[in-house]
Amino acid sequence: MSRHIDLGQYTVDSLRRYFELVPKELREDARRSKRGMTFETRSWEIRGVGHLCVMRMNAFLGLMKMETIVIAPFEADLPLYNADWVNAFGTETQIAELYDTQLEPWPEASREKFQALSRAFADLPDAPAGDHWYDSVLYPCSVHKKGKGLTDRFNTLAKDYTDLFAQELAAAEKCPADRKKALVGDFAHKLVENDGPAVSMMAKLFGKETMQRIVLRHMYGVEA
Repeated sequence: MSRHIDLGQYTVDSLRRYFELVPKELREDARRSKRGMTFETRSWEIRGVGHLCVMRMNAFLGLMKMETIVIAPFEADLPLYNADWVNAFGTETQIAELYDTQLEPWPEASREKFQALSRAFADLPDAPAGDHWYDSVLYPCSVHKKGKGLTDRFNTLAKDYTDLFAQELAAAEKCPADRKKALVGDFAHKLVENDGPAVSMMAKLFGKETMQRIVLRHMYGVEA
């Protein structure tokens, strides 16, 4: 039986081909548990580029698992990258999202590389779509897939998007970090304000103040 990759470790290894990763201290936020749900969070400074977060959630004695990856470029004018994998009672969801948090328009040549990846996985079943507050800044080359018995293809999808984004980061030109970080911060604050499923869950379990700290400081790296 196929097993999903450790996407967090894969992302760390992919980025380390090009950058130095400096671990950040999360203290009590590194692992929080309540009501049978455990959140484990790690974050790094991507030296000279930005911020990386890996968050894992485990619930219902392992019957539900989630892994979230955030790569937030501050010194490279690339999109904000979020990847999610969820296994809920045997059904997997694989997501790779790119958000427009840029100072200048994303060059067509770079966008087309991700669009080609999207086309390569077009045969996989899409996750149910809905309306979201971030739809206006979500690039069409993002993918949202869901199904059973697709672990190997989901692994390939996750690896391909991760590796390509790391390559694009390595080739990107520098940009003003303060202006770029402010745009990522706007996105992160809207995520908190709009109360998405994971945000709402953390707020109910650990309180709004803890949720905001985890999202803004540890996930997106926009607050000290």
